[in-house]
Order: sequence, then C-alpha cells, then structure tokens
Amino acid sequence: MPANEAPLLSVRDLVHEFHTKGGVVQAVSGVSFDVRPGETLGVVGETGSGKSTLARCVLQAPRPTSGSVLFRGTDLTALHGTALLAARRHLQMVFQDPFGSLDPKWAVRDLVSEPLVAYRAGGRAARRQRVDEVLELVGLDPAGHGRRRPRELSGGQAQVLNLFERLRTELSLSYLFIAHDLALVKQVSDRVAVMYLGKLCEVGPGEAVYREPLHPYTRALLDSVPSTEPKDPTAQRATTTISGEPPSPIHPPSGCRFRTRCPRAAELCAVEQPPMRELATGHAVACHFPLASQTAARTTARSEKIGETPR
Repeated sequence: MPANEAPLLSVRDLVHEFHTKGGVVQAVSGVSFDVRPGETLGVVGETGSGKSTLARCVLQAPRPTSGSVLFRGTDLTALHGTALLAARRHLQMVFQDPFGSLDPKWAVRDLVSEPLVAYRAGGRAARRQRVDEVLELVGLDPAGHGRRRPRELSGGQAQVLNLFERLRTELSLSYLFIAHDLALVKQVSDRVAVMYLGKLCEVGPGEAVYREPLHPYTRALLDSVPSTEPKDPTAQRATTTISGEPPSPIHPPSGCRFRTRCPRAAELCAVEQPPMRELATGHAVACHFPLASQTAARTTARSEKIGETPR
C-alpha cells in the first residue's frame, strides 16, 4: 500500500467481553490491524481464539466493548440507526457453511434479493435486474438457478476460492478471511494474522509467516499441518508441539497468554505482556523470545539469565 494511501479498514485496540455466570469472557483483547484496499488479510488460530467474534465486532454485531473500527475513515462504533445501516451496505459476512446460513426453503433468487429488500435498494424491477446481474457475475444462470433451493447447488472449495479471487480482481474487493486451515489461508491471503486467546501474536506477509514464523505458536500451528512434500533427510529443525489445552478466556494467564503452553517461556513472559514489534519489513510479533532474527538471538541470551517460568 502506498505511504499516502489510507487503509480501507483500520481496527485499533478492539476489545469484546461476554458477561457470563462464570465470569467475564475476554473474547477479544486489544486487537489492532489494517486491511488495505484490494487486500486479503487471513486470520488463523485454534477454536476459541476469538476469530469469529473479531469479525462480528468489525460489523458491529455485536458492538465491541471498546476500541475503534474505522471503515473508509469513519468510525463504525460511533454510528447508529440509518448511518450504521448505510455503512453496512459496503460490508458483508460470508459464512463457511452455506447450508447453515441460508434458509433451505427459500429460492436462490429470493436469498440474493433479501439484502436489497432490507436496504430498500430500488424498486421491484430494479432489484430483479440486479439479482440477475449478481447471479451471472458468480457463474449462475438466472433462469436455470434462480428458482432452485440451496441444497440443489453444489460447488467445491477450490471453485469458491477461485471465485473469491476473481471477484476481488474484478470488483476491487478486500477480504478479512478467517479459517482454521493454515494451508488454505496461505493460498488466498496477502498477509496473515495469527490469533491466540483473544490476542494477535503475529502479523506479516503470507509467505514470510509460513517460511519463517517468528512466534512459537505460529510455528506449532504450521508443524501440525500434514505435509504432502517429501521430507529433506538433511533438515535439522525440530518440530514444535503445543501441550495441554488453551487456558480459560475468563482467567487468561498473566503476561503472555501463550506462556503456559510455550516451550520457550521464561519468567519475563509471566510478568510482562509482550508488545507487538516489527522485526522484519511488515512482519511483526508479540513475543519476548521470537524464533528468528538478530533480535531473537539477543533475547534468547536474556532468557538464559532469567530462567524458566513457573507453570
């Protein structure tokens, strides 16, 4: 993104908490990121890391507890009523399971036209014409597919991803792409953000994050993905495994939230929350003892003096 071009979406210090009988669930805790015009930012992490809540808070459904969400320079958290409705016309959530998000009794034409009706966009004839245009845009014949139900359509994952990429190019779309599959995220994302227990722990260019991850959690996620490529018998790098279950978001660990499962954790990790810092161009990590770079070598020496943290 050129230095003089503002981000399309700018999220700063986003926090969302759920109040339950067991306590306050810290679902999203101080997350900040930008999405550039025409960019796909992939967000990955284990189940319960806060990915879906993050996306919903961007759309103000639900509204975040605190923080700002600037879309085209306007803070969505400050909008209400018709102003928020107008802003949401330019934002859309695409759910992973179409059969769980689409009414199985509705025809395809009715499903596509529903947002136009909700936003009172044009008259009946104009909406019908727009539905035909949208169906043709995604490769569906309005006459042949418009009357069908969701269960009567089919499409493989690769087809959908290719469609997303084509639409991004043709319509200059930007995506916040959320998934568990790291290989899939790498395939479609320009940059990747890794979440753990409500916080971002690493953000960087897709290729850099996969080739040389800086956070131990990212390394462990990558090592958990089965590889179809033959192993190099001369390779000496040991794989990283994650032990135990993620801590409760009601009572997250002090300092670094990953420290209770991290093989590199030291006392510093328990007493001080690691700030997000850039160690390479566009590649930032929130870790006191990152895996690579000269900074990692210096901080590793510090860890030998500090010793391991109590578990």
